[in-house]
Order: sequence, then structure tokens, then C-alpha cells
Amino acid sequence: MSEMFCFQCEQTAGGKGCTRSGVCGKKPDIARLQDEITAGLITLARALDGKTACPGCESLFMDALFMTVTNVNFDDADLIAMRDRIQRAIGTCGGATAFNPDDLFHGDQDVVSLRSTLLFGLRGMAAYAHHARVLGKTDPEVSAWFQKGMKALGDDHSVEAWLGLILEFGSVNLKCMGLLDAANTETYGHPVPTPVSTGRDKGPFIVITGHDLHDLKMLLEQTAGKGVNVYTHGEMLPAHAYPELKKHPQLKGNYGTAWQNQQKEFDGLPGVVLYTTNCIMPPKPTYAGNLYTTAEVGWPGVAHIAADAAGHKDFSALIAHAIQLGGWQAEVKGEPLLTGFARNAVLSVADKVVAAVKSGAVKHIFLVGGCDGARLGRDYYTEFVEKAPKDTLILTLACGKFRFNHLQAKLGDIGGIPRLLDMGQCNDAYSAIQVAVALSQVFGCGVNDLPLTLILSWYEQKAVCILLTLLALGIKNIRIGPSLPAFLSPTVLNVLVEKFGLTPIKTADEDLKAILG
Repeated sequence: MSEMFCFQCEQTAGGKGCTRSGVCGKKPDIARLQDEITAGLITLARALDGKTACPGCESLFMDALFMTVTNVNFDDADLIAMRDRIQRAIGTCGGATAFNPDDLFHGDQDVVSLRSTLLFGLRGMAAYAHHARVLGKTDPEVSAWFQKGMKALGDDHSVEAWLGLILEFGSVNLKCMGLLDAANTETYGHPVPTPVSTGRDKGPFIVITGHDLHDLKMLLEQTAGKGVNVYTHGEMLPAHAYPELKKHPQLKGNYGTAWQNQQKEFDGLPGVVLYTTNCIMPPKPTYAGNLYTTAEVGWPGVAHIAADAAGHKDFSALIAHAIQLGGWQAEVKGEPLLTGFARNAVLSVADKVVAAVKSGAVKHIFLVGGCDGARLGRDYYTEFVEKAPKDTLILTLACGKFRFNHLQAKLGDIGGIPRLLDMGQCNDAYSAIQVAVALSQVFGCGVNDLPLTLILSWYEQKAVCILLTLLALGIKNIRIGPSLPAFLSPTVLNVLVEKFGLTPIKTADEDLKAILG
């Protein structure tokens, strides 16, 4: 069996790296194509250095980097087409010294660590930039940084210079997240607190998973009046809080939980599933025929719905398939989940939060957010939320909330403010940052002086770019788990610990005691 090397996600084999086959389902040939795409982008960035960017190169960097994020594309035909597209662009731009894909993850341990940290951050930012771009939002600085960052990956730097690049990237990613926030809120309105049904209605249905709100909007427009209901899954849950999406009556509720449970949750499902972004698990043969992918997502043999030149997608085949399957034959009730506490919603009650903190009704605020995953130890986040004292508030975002969002009713409220506030997708990390900044301004102190602690779970590259943004903002004493990234060498980790107080999680009891005293 041919070998590979990949350590870009939290579930990497042995906490060191996947060398035979990816735990995510990635095979060596796919890993090799991803490395060739990455090396090609470095070469393209070299070819563009000092020149006017070629037509289409902006989107090429974003699309190619997004395609190499964990759990996005496993289809060798798609990856070969992307690799060849990059090679044509290199030729158009006059060529350059080719970067060897074998050099990506080999060499000095600390250089590989720093290069990988920047690369994985860039992959995460590419996903955010992609979502913003389909809604017509771009920023010259963000777009230019993909070229700058990829060129930097192929150059020699001191450790200090690498760290400078990584923190500069974190600042640019903040701008990118702000761009996406503006794209979503200007298009769909600001999220409002919304209870979301977890029950099932009788009849045909489509489950949409991933993150892309634009795909959901098009699907809702095309299912109108067709007798086909739409259910969100995983990170699409917060879509129910956007006014322009929730007004569609066929958007019925949320089905299932986080991405890693889909093999169980989709098996035997009498409906179809649309994958919009990074989340696809190797499908079982029993339900693979009921799946559809779009955007950069791909799996061999799974039907793909591409956009036309105007960006429109035709979901008619998917809708007809759902009708043919018939859907659920009986209604099932389910407890609602509350979402929609993005920055506008939280800041609208900021005076109550501030008053509660000043009066002592709220002693501390925790942001318990990030990715979910299958690795043992993620029950830590459930236990942490359960054991957090009753005089604490808990903000959450991304799919890690599926570890504990079923506890909303049990956790109760403080003065009418729910103790658990779901701020949205990982794409909405900008909201959490803006809330922290606003509170620091009200209290007249730095963010690090607030009664606020970040307890993060990470899985893939979007979590990496968010972490780098938090570090670029100077936010300290973040606790991260369930394990530390394998791509952080001991030297690089020590720098992050000494400079930023980055700390691995221990047990819920130990961490609560350390934070609260």
C-alpha cells in the first residue's frame, strides 16, 4: 500500500499523522493530489509575484484551498481537474520554479510546524472567503493575502518571521470573517432568537448539511409549493434564525446532530441529503444513492449539482428524488433547540448582561465553542457545561454545541437571559469576537480582563484560522482540546504557551476550579 502524510485535523492517527489512510476516509492518492494542488498554488503565487493577477486567479486560490479542507472533496476527478487548472494558470502567468509537494511536510520540524500552521489557516480562511464571494462580498486585502500567504509557504523565514506572518494572517482573517458576517446579515437579515423543531413532519423531505446559506436559500425558493419539506443538519441549524430564510414555511426544523454522526443518522433515511461544504463522511452503500453534493464538495459516484455561469443551481433532480422516496410516513414530535443569539441579539440585552455582572448575578461568562468530532474525550464539553455554576452564562457556536445544546431547558436562565446562548455556526465566530470587544468597552477594560474564558474544541482548518485570529487579537489563556494539534512542534507550542497562555484542557472539574478559584 502506498503511503501518505496528513496531520491537518484533530482526529489524525495516533495524534501524530495519517500515513496509510486518512481517518477521515482520504486515501493516499487523494492525499497526493491535495499536496500537488497545494504545491501548484505555491508555484502560481511565485509566478504572480510582482505581476498583475491573472483573470480568475483570485477565485482559483480560494476554490483550490477550500477543496483541500478536511471532509470536503474525495473525488479524484475533481482534484485532477483542479490541479490541471492551476498548472494552466501557471503557464499563463509565465511560469516559475516549481515547488516540490514532497517538501510540504518534510524538513526542519519547527519550519514544517510553522508552515503547516499558516497553510491550514489559509485553507480555513478560503472557506469563509468562498461563502462571502458567492454573496458578492470580496475584499482586496483578503484576496491578495491568499497569494501572499501561499508564496510565503515556499520561502525561507526565521521563526520570528514565521510568527509575524501567522499573526498578520490572523488579522486578515478577522477582516474575512467580518466580510462574511456582512454578506450574511445584509442578505438574510440579522439572526433573531428562534426555537427550532427537532421533530419530523409526514411527507417528502430534503436534509441540507454543511454551512452555505446561499445554497439553502436557492433550495427553499425551488421547493416552494412542491410539497417537499427542508430540514437542516449539523452546522446549518442556525439558518433558522435568519429572517429571510425562516419565512419559508417548508423549512421545518433540524434533523440529527453533528457531522460525525451522519453515517448513523443518514442510513435508512427516506429522503435525500445535500452536502454544501466540509462535512461529508464516507457514505455507506445503503444511502450513497440518496446523496447530492455541490460547490467544492465531492465523493466518487455521488451526484453533483454545479452552478451555472450566473451562480444559479438547479435542484430539480434532487427535489424529484425526494418526492419519489416519499419521506416520513408519520409525524414525530421533538424538543425544540434555541438558536439565533448572534451579536445583534446578544448586544440588544448587553445592558442586562452588564447589570447582572455588576450585581453579581453573573459571575463569569464562558464561550464553549468549536467543532465536534468522534474522538473520545469530547464528553468533556458536555460535563463542563453541566458543571458550570448556575451564576455563569455560556455562549456557544459551531457544531460542538451538539454535545450540550439539548441541556438548554435544564440550564435555565438568569434574569430572563438563557444561560446557554447559541451564537451560530463556526462561520459566526466574528459575532463572538464583536460581543467580547463590546463588553470590554462597556467595562472599560481589555478583553483579557473580562470575566470571560474561551473553552474551544477544534477539528479542522476553519478552527485553526479562528484560533490564529484570536491570538492576533492578543486574547490569552484560551483552553483548547480535546487534544493539541499534531502540527504544533514542541518549540512552536512552547512559544504559544509562553506568549498567549494557550492551554490544553484537563478535566472539567480541574479547569473550572482553575478559572473560577
